[in-house]
Amino acid sequence: MHKVLIIGEHDGKSLNPATAKCVTCAKSIPDADITIALLGADTAAVAAQAAALAHVKSVVRVDRPENAHPLAATFAPQIVALAADYSHLLGPSTSFGKDLMPRVAAMLAVPQVSDLMAVEGAHRFRRPIYAGNAIVTVDADPARKLVATVRVASFEAAASGGSAAVESKSTSATLPAHTRYIGAKSGSTDRPDLQTAARVVSGGRALASAENFKILFSFADKIGAAVGASRAAVDAGYAPNEMQVGQTGKIIAPEMYIAVGISGAIQHLTGIKDARTIVAINKDAEAPIFEVADVGLVGDLFQIMPELERLVAK
Repeated sequence: MHKVLIIGEHDGKSLNPATAKCVTCAKSIPDADITIALLGADTAAVAAQAAALAHVKSVVRVDRPENAHPLAATFAPQIVALAADYSHLLGPSTSFGKDLMPRVAAMLAVPQVSDLMAVEGAHRFRRPIYAGNAIVTVDADPARKLVATVRVASFEAAASGGSAAVESKSTSATLPAHTRYIGAKSGSTDRPDLQTAARVVSGGRALASAENFKILFSFADKIGAAVGASRAAVDAGYAPNEMQVGQTGKIIAPEMYIAVGISGAIQHLTGIKDARTIVAINKDAEAPIFEVADVGLVGDLFQIMPELERLVAK
């Protein structure tokens, strides 16, 4: 039996869908015994959600005031203290997981395996390299604990229907004093979260200004989509950094991805290649984005987008 500990991501109220995708990855490990660990100030609500996921045997709550905010420096020593009984430690390859799991690996003195996209055995996995242009098979040392991040775009979320046991635990881990929570700022919006949205509309440098991104916002609101941007658009100041999609931004796998005025650089394609349907709108018929698109529209986005919005509104 392989005991797998998944570090759950949540906001104190809702379990991030990335955690359910980690469960799908974990259940592919032979003879996996899956536990989800939740750190927070009061994780009762999210623990109930985690316990309802299929294939999860138990949920561990670590509640203390210091865990009110997800600080990697605070969480890591507590996770190391919990890790003693587990052979595998998994976290999502999100901003949360990418910040936390390397610290855990360092404290356990083991190498981390990043961006698991397929499980071939208890210690054999596949992961992308070179911006997704190559896939490598990695054999981890079975004599050491495995610390890994899961490429959530490669897995479906685990279904509900489970009834895992929930227990509270405390650790004797010494928490660092050099890191403390000051505050967090993020853009408020009623649109779906970019990393979990079923539909995403993204704009590129061809939009030419931040003002013109309102065209995408209006269309996205009509179809209930999140809005993203290419790195070129973000670098140009047309969109904030948190909207960036691609190798150096968010890697997503929506049901539908609509790329508006995006040429399709390999770094961008890395972030969207797992989307179920890709729609490309670009005036350049030779743009690389059309090589991966399921549906392509060649034309001026400033004419096409208003027309699409009009048709959707009908």
